Amino acid sequence: MSVFITGTDTEIGKTYVACALLRAWRAQGVHAVGMKPLATGATPGPHGLRNDDAERLLALSHPGLRYEDVNPICLAAPTAPQIAADVAGVTLDLSVALAAYRRCAAQAEIVLVEGLGGWMVPLTAERVLADLVRDLALPVVLVAGIRLGAINHTLLTARAIVEDGCRLAGWIANDVDPDYAYAGESVEILADRINAPLLGVVPHGDEAQAVAELAGAAALLRCL
Repeated sequence: MSVFITGTDTEIGKTYVACALLRAWRAQGVHAVGMKPLATGATPGPHGLRNDDAERLLALSHPGLRYEDVNPICLAAPTAPQIAADVAGVTLDLSVALAAYRRCAAQAEIVLVEGLGGWMVPLTAERVLADLVRDLALPVVLVAGIRLGAINHTLLTARAIVEDGCRLAGWIANDVDPDYAYAGESVEILADRINAPLLGVVPHGDEAQAVAELAGAAALLRCL
């Protein structure tokens, strides 16, 4: 069983939610691993380029994996993969990501695959993130960053996921702006309009509470 985590935008807590789910699965005794097939915004080190989000997923994966399997395509520039690849002077080969996913799936009960940016982020001149999800044939969990503008962004993304022929297994509301006074009302409107279950509402900045809030979601996702 595997699931793909996407978001309404960049910097709305996809990795935060993904890590909470991995912690919840570990607490339930499940062998679950996280991977980020493509990552941009990486820093060089003694072992090459490394992305912070991918390293967080790697640290919480059980059993342990090689970095190259968790993040097979890693680019330095903090921008869309199509642009980052042009900056690096390389051509992206998405078959590398698919092969890494198969290696991860052979070692765990659950693979959580995290995307980057939003649903339509361009990977190459011909392909966007949605194409990779279709290649993987995975159900999708949408992370909505609850802040001003969240209703429009979330409804548009949920519609696009379905219209692109993918299964929207559920969505998670992530409270990214503690100063936004209408978070509760926004979640209610979204719950009324999205034809998929609300899997959890994640509080701002409390990792332990996030794991607790997503324990039920983790159990449900195991049954997909």
